Amino acid sequence: MAIEVGTEAPDFELKDNHGRTVRLADFRGEKNVVLLFYPFAFTGVCTGELCALRDELPRFENDDTQLLAVSSDSIHTLRVFAEQEGLEYPLLSDFWPHGETSRAYGVFDEGKGCAVRGTFIIDKAGTVRWSVVNGLPDARDLNDYIKALEAL
Repeated sequence: MAIEVGTEAPDFELKDNHGRTVRLADFRGEKNVVLLFYPFAFTGVCTGELCALRDELPRFENDDTQLLAVSSDSIHTLRVFAEQEGLEYPLLSDFWPHGETSRAYGVFDEGKGCAVRGTFIIDKAGTVRWSVVNGLPDARDLNDYIKALEAL
């Protein structure tokens, strides 16, 4: 079960597709965070969602907001995926301990070994202000993120 709106977002420390360490706490007091969990790089629905974010990136990466996308893929897989698709925002690896961050947010599918499609908008104070969780085959609506960010 996904964490609830109004709760403090679990902190995490993950490596991005360039091997840099990214901590949720680093954005506290500075930026709102759009935290997006997705099942696997190079799959149809995931690629479509992440490329749609790429195409609207100024709405999700700016002075007030940071986009972070998380999957259980290795950093090496994520690096190639980002290069192939022109993704210039951080792709974070929840590879090891496998799915630990996805589990903390309640979006890890134990049977499939990956995250389901969960998105959390976290305000500058570190509180979850909006979320949506979809099953593996169900794409999310980018416009919902935009509306939730505008409401902050």
